[in-house]
Amino acid sequence: MNDSIQSIGLFIDGGYYAKVNENLEETSRLNIDLAALMKYIRDVVGRLSHTRAADSHITESHYFRGRYRVDEAANKHLLFDERRFEDSLIENDVIFHYKHLRSIQRGGNETVIEKGIDVWFALEAYELSTIRHFDYVVLITGDADHEMLIRKLKALKIYTILLTWDVARGETSTSRFLREEACTHIELSKEVALNPTLLGQLCRPVRTE
Repeated sequence: MNDSIQSIGLFIDGGYYAKVNENLEETSRLNIDLAALMKYIRDVVGRLSHTRAADSHITESHYFRGRYRVDEAANKHLLFDERRFEDSLIENDVIFHYKHLRSIQRGGNETVIEKGIDVWFALEAYELSTIRHFDYVVLITGDADHEMLIRKLKALKIYTILLTWDVARGETSTSRFLREEACTHIELSKEVALNPTLLGQLCRPVRTE
């Protein structure tokens, strides 16, 4: 067995990921290239473990998101974009987990409620980590509630990386406690500021068709 092989578990908070994409689209007419992001993660783990990126493998990748029921999605003209994004998840072997969103009226305004996704995210990440024995776990999220998840993963002796991207402000708005709990926090807006070519490596122009 090659001792240099590093196993990576990747867990993506879909609501957070979507907000990053929306901000990138508004500010730069770009979207995240998921395959490029996953390669970047492997490169990061290679540097942290002092091994070749080729020896770092994302052995599990999961995406969690609330989404509308089909009739609501059709009325909001979301079906095509949702299906196209799911294609990118499938192409990159990312397992997607969905729960239905609920819309309620409050004071004449529609409020969308997403319940249980953050708990599901945490439970799945922890359970799979105990089963798969990852060397590294990468969490793409800005949710402060995941501070305890990181603490539990570290108790399993798993090196936990928090990956965030504050496109809107150019500086991290991630909870200080979440950042400090992670073994390593990578804020991509800061990385892009240091290396502007990284933006073109991680993103592609928005598709308009």
